[in-house]
Amino acid sequence: MQNLIYALIQVIHNFGAATIVGLAATALWQADAALKSRLAVVVAVVWALQGLSGMAFGAATFAYEGHMPDIHGIAVAVLTIKILCVISSFILALAYAKYQAGWDARRQLFVWRILFLQGLVALGAAAFLRWFS
Repeated sequence: MQNLIYALIQVIHNFGAATIVGLAATALWQADAALKSRLAVVVAVVWALQGLSGMAFGAATFAYEGHMPDIHGIAVAVLTIKILCVISSFILALAYAKYQAGWDARRQLFVWRILFLQGLVALGAAAFLRWFS
């Protein structure tokens, strides 16, 4: 049962990561400001789900083994990177949704590039976390 729980969490986590990168890529090539504003809200929600599903890994380990996952070294570093991506991207996506109407096109493009790159960084960090934990 424990492996099934981990696998289901992993599916949610993987689909979330793909969604974040895909939506940010869509926004980079989409000109419609109203759509980009809605995409930013969805991206913020999916980043929040990424954080929750990430925490679910630790909660599942604690529930089944009575302790938090035993990680160290590189795994701690990349987990920290992933957490920073979740927090900063969530805030940035919400800021975009709320304030983008007053931002020039350069700033809007910059924000979507950052959201796209942070999605890629978190996705890449996941591989290191998987193999170094």
